[in-house]
Amino acid sequence: MNVDKRGETKKIPVVDLSDPSDELVAHAVVKASEEWGILQVVNHGIPADLMRRLQEVGRQFFELPATEKESVTRPVDSQDIEGYFPKDPKHLKAWDDHLIHNIWPPASINYRYWPNNPSDYSDDGFRDVTEEYTRNVTKLTEKIVGLGGDKTQYVMRINCYPPSDLVIGAPAHTDLCALALLVSNEVPGLQVFKDNHWFDVEYINSAVIVLIGDQIMRMSNGRYKNVLHRSIMDKEKTRMSWPVLVEPKHGLVVGPLPELTGDENPPKFESLTFEDYVYRKIKKLLRD
Repeated sequence: MNVDKRGETKKIPVVDLSDPSDELVAHAVVKASEEWGILQVVNHGIPADLMRRLQEVGRQFFELPATEKESVTRPVDSQDIEGYFPKDPKHLKAWDDHLIHNIWPPASINYRYWPNNPSDYSDDGFRDVTEEYTRNVTKLTEKIVGLGGDKTQYVMRINCYPPSDLVIGAPAHTDLCALALLVSNEVPGLQVFKDNHWFDVEYINSAVIVLIGDQIMRMSNGRYKNVLHRSIMDKEKTRMSWPVLVEPKHGLVVGPLPELTGDENPPKFESLTFEDYVYRKIKKLLRD
């Protein structure tokens, strides 16, 4: 695997969701998912001003003093995956601060991990922006891949990668979830691996980047790719990203869909709950 930080420039598929032909849009999404495991969508229905406001309150949070940010850190004895996570000097394989929130369904939200400062993170700022963005991104997910309803849960992770030329912001990985929908600031850095090369993901203003994760790969019996990707640092500018991770709800068993398997295409993957899958992958216990 080529690990040079300079990616090549082959263009990632871009799908215009305003195309009046639903059939052509669906074909483009399927083709990108099969060949790349990633696409960018434009004219997706999420207001550009809402995306700008989402990024603004996120940027303001990471500019706060450390003590302010640490007020929403996960307690040491907690099993929660939410809260503020600062950079770990002992873990140079990844070099970012991040803030994680459950954003859907409402019953999963724990406001203990939602910042109170700066002022835009008040009930009239951060909560309003995040809840409005959540309503839009759940609709977008259902439009692109038909996932939604009571079978999914959504987690937002806000990543902040400070300027550096020494480390990778996020090492090469595939996403454990079903799907990730990501927006970023104007600083490039996301790269995807295909045909033994790393390719830069071009920044397109107001686009949403859609990354196929492990669960959709398994549901499709390997037809759709779970894209290997990483984030590199910029020497001079801070890069930020806002991925929303779409996960199967707790207890839901995920495996190859019956309509995509048969005598000529037997299931390639074991059916597992999402929690069991995550545990097995982290512990390297997967049998497929």
